This record gives sequence, structure tokens and C-alpha cells, in this order.
Amino acid sequence: MEISYWSDIACPFCYIGASRMKRAMAAVGLNPEDLTMKAYQLNHNAPLETSETMLTEFAASHGMTTEQAKAQFAHMESMGNEEGLRIDMAGIIPTNTFSAHRLIKWSQKYLDKKDHQNFIMALYYLYFEEHANIADHSVLLAVISEFALPQEEAVQVLAGDAFADEVKRDILEANQSGVQGAPFFVLNNKYGISGAQPYEYMLAVLKQIQAEEGAQ
Repeated sequence: MEISYWSDIACPFCYIGASRMKRAMAAVGLNPEDLTMKAYQLNHNAPLETSETMLTEFAASHGMTTEQAKAQFAHMESMGNEEGLRIDMAGIIPTNTFSAHRLIKWSQKYLDKKDHQNFIMALYYLYFEEHANIADHSVLLAVISEFALPQEEAVQVLAGDAFADEVKRDILEANQSGVQGAPFFVLNNKYGISGAQPYEYMLAVLKQIQAEEGAQ
């Protein structure tokens, strides 16, 4: 079964949704490493540096008080806890994810499926659990070194616009397909799951598709 999903590193529901989908895939005998990520940006105008935290940015952009935003964050964090993710929303640094997406594309040249999944999860972890500035090249290069990827080449990728077209192509495909948010999962180029749906729902959809495939 072919499963891909549009995701942004800055999207908590993508972090959660990807974890749930991988768990559901494993439960029905599919290899979670076969889940393919496509680039998506919730806010392509996000800055490279900011003194704001996610709490103030989220409250302002959604017309909420900080207390209302905290209540929303508590719900997201609870969802994350169910997947073993220690998401801490309030202190996140809301910066641009485009360079991170470019490195995800570049790293596919060197990493096998398992390590590439781990690379993506490491970026989620830095953003949501460590409050790292995901637009900071030094932060990204530290991840590169953890995976023993060629440092000098990574520096060159970040300094230029390599793999920008690949990222933009994913985003354009999402727009042309009517995708209006992330995560959005596509199964066998036929079925769609929007958002971080409950694990049980994802599991049921996978089982249904497998049953249909078996009946053909």
C-alpha cells in the first residue's frame, strides 16, 4: 500500500498524525518506514528569527487571549502525550521551515528509509520538544552531524537554493489537489485522510483498503 502525507515541521498535528499513521501501519502488517512525507508550509511568511514565542504568535493570529491559547495548547499536548510525544507548545520559536524541508529532500540521497524517518522525527522533536529555531542553519547542521551526513555539502545546500524546486513542487501539488491544511494523507493515490485523526480511525481505513485489495 502506498501512503504519503503532506506535512510541515511546524505543525503539531503532523507530528501527532505521522506517529499515529505509523502505529496503524505496523498494526496491519505494513512497514511504517514506507510512509512518505511531502513538504507543506502552514506559514511560508514565517520569519527566520523572532523574539516571539508560539504562545504570543498563536494568540495574536487566532484572535485569542493567551489563556485561550493555552487551553488550545493543552489539548494538542494531550494528543501528543497519547503518542509518547512531549510537545510543549507555549515556548516554541515560530520560525520558517523551508530550509528544513530542503534538507529533508537532500538527505534522501544518503539515508535509507528508516534513517530518513528518524531524520524527519528529529526535526519535529527539535521544534516541538526542544524549542530550537528550526530556521537556524547551525541547528540544522547539528542534526546533519547526528546522522553522519556530509557536512560540507549540507552547508552548500543551505547557503543556496538547492532542493527549493522540489519543496515548491510538493506545495504546488497540494494546492492543485485541493489540500487546505496539514497533515493530509493519501493512500494508494485514491483515499484521503485529513488531519490527525484518531488512531482507531486510521487503523479502520487501512484495514478497509486491505480488504478491498484482497477482494480484487
